[in-house]
Amino acid sequence: MLLQVGGAAAYLLGSVPVHWAITPVSSVILRLRLLRGRRPAGLPEIMAWGGRRVRVTDSPLAATIEDENGTAIQSFGVDDQGTVTFKSSAGPVFGLGEGGPQFDRRGQTYNMRNGQFAPFLSTIGARLPVPWLISTDGWAIFFQQPFGVIDLRGPEYVFGQPPTAVEDPVPLDIFFVVSREPREILKAYAQIAGFPHMPPLWAFGYQQSHRTLSSREEILDEAKRFRHDKLPCDTLIYLGTGFCPSGWNTGHGSFTFNEKVFPDPKQMIQELHDEHFHIVLHVTRPPEHLHGGVSDTGTAAEDLSDAAFYWGEHLKVFRLGVDGWWPDEGDPLAPEARLARNRMYWEGPVRERPMERPFALHRNGYAGLQRYGWLWSGDVDCRWKTLAEQIPVGLNAGLTGLPYWGTDTGGFVPTKELTGELYVRWFQFSAFCPLFRSHGRTWKLRLPWGWDTGDFGPVEVDMNRMPDPKELHNAQVEPICRKYLDLRYQLLPYTYSAVREGHETGLPLMRALWLHYSRDAKAAALSDEYLWGRDLLIAPVTQPGATSRQVYLPPGVWYDFWSGERVEGPRVVERAVDLATMPIYVRSGTVLALGPVRQYVTQRSDKPMTLRVHPGTGGQTQIYADDGESFAYERGEFMRLNLDWDDNRRQLTVALAPGSKRVWEGFREMRIEVVGGGEAKRIQFEGRAMTLDL
Repeated sequence: MLLQVGGAAAYLLGSVPVHWAITPVSSVILRLRLLRGRRPAGLPEIMAWGGRRVRVTDSPLAATIEDENGTAIQSFGVDDQGTVTFKSSAGPVFGLGEGGPQFDRRGQTYNMRNGQFAPFLSTIGARLPVPWLISTDGWAIFFQQPFGVIDLRGPEYVFGQPPTAVEDPVPLDIFFVVSREPREILKAYAQIAGFPHMPPLWAFGYQQSHRTLSSREEILDEAKRFRHDKLPCDTLIYLGTGFCPSGWNTGHGSFTFNEKVFPDPKQMIQELHDEHFHIVLHVTRPPEHLHGGVSDTGTAAEDLSDAAFYWGEHLKVFRLGVDGWWPDEGDPLAPEARLARNRMYWEGPVRERPMERPFALHRNGYAGLQRYGWLWSGDVDCRWKTLAEQIPVGLNAGLTGLPYWGTDTGGFVPTKELTGELYVRWFQFSAFCPLFRSHGRTWKLRLPWGWDTGDFGPVEVDMNRMPDPKELHNAQVEPICRKYLDLRYQLLPYTYSAVREGHETGLPLMRALWLHYSRDAKAAALSDEYLWGRDLLIAPVTQPGATSRQVYLPPGVWYDFWSGERVEGPRVVERAVDLATMPIYVRSGTVLALGPVRQYVTQRSDKPMTLRVHPGTGGQTQIYADDGESFAYERGEFMRLNLDWDDNRRQLTVALAPGSKRVWEGFREMRIEVVGGGEAKRIQFEGRAMTLDL
């Protein structure tokens, strides 16, 4: 639509003249904005950018990014209603946060509606839409403004503004990323929306959630059973009253303890702390128009919608020793309010405890949540199909820059499909999710020992949805849960190193194979297996009664984690499984760090760290450690351990990386073994580089 303004043509977006503003942010990030006002004189229509060219026109409104050969990588067209058309993708498209059909997003429309609703809630889970999409063709787009509908069905993709904006469309603000390296794309997104925060180490231990509580004694006795039975656990989470008849508080939105079960909360929290548990409390009913920051003075006294005042409501409880928060609900909140809430649960605790890293588990958020908190997939059903669907949901969350993600282990809403077998298979999967938490209605069945008590515990759904009572005498569940709890804690040195890598690069813990095998089309399309960090391949079992699981191994040499069998990729293997086995493979060249089994992450042990070498190719592994609690790592208080494996010489070099302050506790005595042969060696490492013949 053209309008003559002062004798010169200006393009209108709605009723407002606009022009393109193109800003190179980096060699791979380009910002394209439509700004209000006429085009300034002399503004070029062709711009060089990183060996590429950007062409813009104001009539029609269009922008094209070309490679060095003049071939269009991407092109954007804009009509007078603010609707954007752009080039479709030949390969899979990832991202867009949680919700809707997974894993490849092509062929669907995403209305960017936030919250829990049909038709996908029961299996896929809640929606947390983020307008960030990645094409395996080598580009990605973040629509920073406005928040609109994305249609990936046609020969051209469409980004449309919401109907409320049609009369006066919001000027566009788009970040475009181009790279053939997936890791470069993820880092670019982190530069745009924020790098993931560094959570406390205890958040990566096991988290046990609770619903209906019966008494003070029950709460303390259950914690003691974890310790007595040597079932590792770091966190106890308590639901509020309202969604259950007797939770930690007196009702929805309340910050008053329920005296029936927490008659002396300060003393009880101290007793749980003495047993090395962290305490996380559920909170609901956020203000509808939450805004501002905790450090702000507040716009009005007793204005709950002001973050500074609303956080103040939490302080009385927080000062009793509470370690973290579980902010539920908030589905209708606008993106800005959701993000303000995410930020509040970071800034508030840091303001109160400046040297303690916060923890908050959210159901809602927006781009930027990764800077402040965690996410879970919502109130899904206890079904096999749901378990299978959670894998691609977690992968797309990670590809959207939301790395700290997990599910309600076992599912939230009981169905007849909820059995000890389903719980075990879900538990195995959750052991390789960033958030390892069991939660759901009829919560006693979410305890590792809950399937062999003969009792459902509090029943919170219609009995027609409840599991078969015969399932309540399943003695297999607890030892299998212990096996994966032990493994989770043994792998913490490896896992925490991948967390630090993500903090610096934007890479998630749960990684789609595409991130490391982008030139392997089969690997890029897979959504039922994934990488845990760089070096472990995880293949959850999602079929009832399974006796085997097909696993695709990308190019290279791989080792079966359980048996040590060496397998050459690329190929599909048929891995036999029993109930206690989920297939795990290790990439050759990996030096896998395995700590001793602990009952909580800070428990001291006199047993050595194990470095397990996987030969076949050379490789470099880096292990990271810090105090796991404070922000001292920002001042350089950390250790990086370089583990270099020379496959030809069969030599392992162990050395501190530059910048490491000292050898961290637990890494002085190490046991080194090579998968497939050779005697294990023990070394005492004091910081000087050591080269070992193996």
